[in-house]
Amino acid sequence: MQETLSPKTSDHPVEINSLVKAFGAQVVLDGISLNVKAGEVLAIIGPSGSGKSTLLRCVNHLEKPTGGTIRVCGDYIGYRRKGNVLREIGGRELARQRARTGMVFQNFNLYSHKTALENIIESPVHVRGVDVKTAKARAHALLERVGLADRADAYPAQLSGGQQQRVAIARALAGEPEVMLFDEPTSALDPELVGEVLTVMREIAESGMTMIVVTHEIQFAHDVCNRVVFMADGKIVEEGAPGDVLDNPQAERTQAFLGRFNARA
Repeated sequence: MQETLSPKTSDHPVEINSLVKAFGAQVVLDGISLNVKAGEVLAIIGPSGSGKSTLLRCVNHLEKPTGGTIRVCGDYIGYRRKGNVLREIGGRELARQRARTGMVFQNFNLYSHKTALENIIESPVHVRGVDVKTAKARAHALLERVGLADRADAYPAQLSGGQQQRVAIARALAGEPEVMLFDEPTSALDPELVGEVLTVMREIAESGMTMIVVTHEIQFAHDVCNRVVFMADGKIVEEGAPGDVLDNPQAERTQAFLGRFNARA
C-alpha cells in the first residue's frame, strides 16, 4: 500500500485521514478526516446507517478500510510502515496494535461460559501475556471501579444488561488501552439501566481517558463530551463544541436529526 505518509504526532492518539469504506458498490464512509486529541471525549451522533459504527470498527481494524489511513498512537493501524510503504499485518502484531484501543460493543459480547472475572482476564492473559495472578488482581480492582465487586463469579446470564455492559467496560479497561471506543453502549439496555452505564463512562472520561463514543444519549454528549461530530450518509456534516452543535446546529441535516430528539423530550 503506497501512501503519502506524515510524521508521527504525540498529541493526537487517533488520526483519521480521507477514510473510505465500501461494501461492494455501497460507500459507507466517504472521505472521513478526523483527529482526536489526547484526553478528549468525542461524541459521534447521527441517524442509523450514517457510518458511525463502521468508523469505530475501522479505528481498531475490525473493518479494513477501502482507502485512506488511520493512525492510533502514531502507528498505522493494520499496517507496518517501511519507508513510504505500508505493509499489511495480522496475527499477534495486529493484536498488539488493537490492544491500544478498548472496544465496548452494543451487545456486550461477553463469553457466556465464563464468569465476569474470567471474561476480564481473557485478553491480558492470552494476548498480552500477563500472569494470571496479576490479571486477577487487576480484574477485581476494575470490577470494584464499575460497581460490581461482588459479582466476580457471576456468569453473564446471571447479570442484568447494565451489569453485563459494565463488565464489558471493565474488560476493555483491563488491556490498559490508550483510547476507549464505545459503540452505542446503552442502545441494547432497558431505559432504567442506562444511567448506571453512563455513570461509569462519565467517571472514565473524568479520569482523562481519550474516548470516542457513538451514542444517541444526547444529554451525555452535551454534559460529558468535549466535541460532537454529526454524521450522515458517510460524511461529517457538522462538528464542534457540544453547546454549538447540540444547542445551535447550523446544518439542516443536524437540525432535523436533533429536532426528533427534542420532539420526544
